[in-house]
Amino acid sequence: MDIATIIGLLAGTALVLGSILLGGSILPFINIPSLMITVGGSVSALLINFSLARVLSVLSVLKNCFFVKLPDANDVIEQFTEYAKVARRDGLLALEKKLDEIDDQFLKRGLELVVGGSSREELASMIETEIVYIEHRHENGKKILDSMAAAAPAFGMIGTLIGLVQMLRTLDDPSQIGVGMATALLTTLYGAVIANLFCIPLAGKLEMRSQQEIMIRELMMSGLGSLVDGHAPPVVTERLCAFLSTSSRPESSVQAA
Repeated sequence: MDIATIIGLLAGTALVLGSILLGGSILPFINIPSLMITVGGSVSALLINFSLARVLSVLSVLKNCFFVKLPDANDVIEQFTEYAKVARRDGLLALEKKLDEIDDQFLKRGLELVVGGSSREELASMIETEIVYIEHRHENGKKILDSMAAAAPAFGMIGTLIGLVQMLRTLDDPSQIGVGMATALLTTLYGAVIANLFCIPLAGKLEMRSQQEIMIRELMMSGLGSLVDGHAPPVVTERLCAFLSTSSRPESSVQAA
């Protein structure tokens, strides 16, 4: 689980609510018409802009913001170094015994292709296609969050205009002025909070997660290619360490460099 995302969301929400409670009751900040305009309007805009299936699929993509399922890059490098040792000693077919030990489905499919005798070109074509679609799914999720981040403040402004119109029409009745003013101000508040506390940060985290996953997948693809080419274990290690910064590389690799 990504603790930073959880802490950020909880801390941001707590600070906003805390600042409200320090000034009095939270009840004046709860306005159903404002929520209908801001949240309902934003969701409606998403449904117009995207298909229902794509809007619903963002829920599964959002899990990447909270749960880290990617293997560690150094662990992957160690795995491929071990695979290279086995392949050099016993041949590529001996790697079939390693398949049951692999939890990552991407790596498992790639190693199955290697054991099955696929050429480097076939391997690259199949894996690159999968990487492209992984990136495409993440990009779709980010687009939906970005659209929500743009729509929420816009509908907040629409709510503000509606509230001002209602207020101006009831200037002769002081008891109705507060209702219109509350709608006018709270829709702007709701839109700003939704966009800046939730949608924009989550879209940024999703983009970072996408970059991390693509890097890991490309590292795996390079490792699988090295197995097909029959590279020696030290060569495999050094080749894969090129994906990491010097400070992140295994100690043995840094000393060798």
